[in-house]
Amino acid sequence: MNSSLESLYSTCSGHQTESTPLLHNGQSTSSHHHPHHHPHTQLNHQRQGQHPHSLCQVTSDPSSSSALADSPQTGLRRSQPMHILAVRRLQEEEQQLRTSSLPAIPNPFPELCSPASSPVLSPGSLPPGEPSNGKYIISSSDRLDGTRCELSTYPQIVKIFSEDGMGKVVEIPADMTARDLCQLLVYKSHCVDDNSWALVEHHPLLGLERCLEDHELVVQVQASMNSDSRFLFRKNYAKYEFFRNPLTFFPEHMVAWCQETNRTIPPSQLLQSFLATSSCPEIQGHMYVKEVGRKSWKKVYMFLRRSGLYCSTKGSSKEPRHLQLLADIEESNIFTVVTGKKHHSAPTDYGFCIKPNKSRGELKDLRILCAEDEQARMCWMTAFRLFKYGIVLYQNYKIPQQRKTLISHFSAPVRSVSENSLVAMDFSGRIGRVIDNPVEAQSAAMEEGHAWRRSQRLNVLGSHSPLHHSSLSSVIHITQLWFHGRISREESHRIIHQQGNVDGLFLLRVSQSNPKSFVLTLCHHQKIKHFQILPCEEDGQSFFSLDDGATKFTDLIQLVEFYQLNRGVLPCKLKHPCTVVAL
Repeated sequence: MNSSLESLYSTCSGHQTESTPLLHNGQSTSSHHHPHHHPHTQLNHQRQGQHPHSLCQVTSDPSSSSALADSPQTGLRRSQPMHILAVRRLQEEEQQLRTSSLPAIPNPFPELCSPASSPVLSPGSLPPGEPSNGKYIISSSDRLDGTRCELSTYPQIVKIFSEDGMGKVVEIPADMTARDLCQLLVYKSHCVDDNSWALVEHHPLLGLERCLEDHELVVQVQASMNSDSRFLFRKNYAKYEFFRNPLTFFPEHMVAWCQETNRTIPPSQLLQSFLATSSCPEIQGHMYVKEVGRKSWKKVYMFLRRSGLYCSTKGSSKEPRHLQLLADIEESNIFTVVTGKKHHSAPTDYGFCIKPNKSRGELKDLRILCAEDEQARMCWMTAFRLFKYGIVLYQNYKIPQQRKTLISHFSAPVRSVSENSLVAMDFSGRIGRVIDNPVEAQSAAMEEGHAWRRSQRLNVLGSHSPLHHSSLSSVIHITQLWFHGRISREESHRIIHQQGNVDGLFLLRVSQSNPKSFVLTLCHHQKIKHFQILPCEEDGQSFFSLDDGATKFTDLIQLVEFYQLNRGVLPCKLKHPCTVVAL
């Protein structure tokens, strides 16, 4: 018992050594009663004036026991009530004394200490304890009202919608990125992981949407969204297509150096100029801008630089006194306007919007613009992303390729003994032989695969199935991801636009003018073209043809596979199927 507790004990008990407990009626269990006094009445009177939050104890002193018995004026000895707050204060002092007497604890992580800090943790060096709320603090720019936003470190609930309008609730950690969530959805939906899936932030009331960058935190983006907004899960082949074909996204007449009128950027230095922070490229050209608070549009000459989006108040002048800042890149995000003519009376269908991060979705905070064609819109939007994120976009583009290389590097040696002992054999002659030539072995494998497929078709046709050849060829394509059934021409355009507008993006649908035929919808040079697939017959057998019977196919699957390998009469090969999955 330390000195503080001893002083507390002596103060409370005085010189009392013998305690006498009280009964429920206030009487003492001691046998010393004065014949002329009533302790019961006296105790009750004292208890009526006693503090309700006090500790009371009755004690007797051996030295004065005779006096208590002989003197009628003395009565029982009672101690003064002691408040609970005083006891708590003394207990806190005792705890502080115990803590200060503990030895110093060596810090197991000295590299985390600041230079001014000591690598030894002592109780006095620690900051005053604050209740931990277990939450992340996010910068004020990430919330709509500009205040600090707290996100719990516990798993968060996020609802994802697919193209068919069906939603799926997913529980994710607070630090999950958009790429990780896409990987999770691909795994749960059993989709083909070709690194082209994207998470889309969709605002239906405003008619705006944008694809989240792979490094963005999903929970952080969700905290800045309105109640009517939602996440969509879909394909986006154009997310990093500009790294593979930069000249398609950046026309030569739209890219130039800042403060220089006649000097253009060479194609070989196009992407390097956007990724290097030391260079100062810009995008320039005419655009339509919607006037704030009005439904009217004005055509002005604009410049997009690292510092922001500017419009010229005097023709196409680049002089600083003629430039007016319209939007800041660092504090904004760029969205595609999907319903420009309906919601904003846009002059063209190629609209986009710059929305500040702190905006609550009010029209007065939005900068709605329209380009003259799809290539110009893609140029403005892609340059905005490069100016905003820079080298981070290139890292996002390279991560899947590095992961694929790493997986193939580790998976190549992992083969079973039976696989390593397999060799290519030729049984066309009387005696089988081992094929040593790799090219001949690959050709034999392809021929065997085609033979197997033909045999499977014959087995299906020769079975007791009620489907004959013509009926089979008319339904075998229904399960394919690129077949979208009976959709309109406008709907096929919408799907192509949503999934990237890149060369080779295609889908097949039923023709509206001829129900027995089909239509191939293909994107080339950011323009959508339609090719009719007509049925034809030869020797009583039905075929499909895209070139008036010059090339015939037994079904649509064979037709698609052929044009994926050969361009034929098409402007380009079929590369990317438009895929719609159900979560």
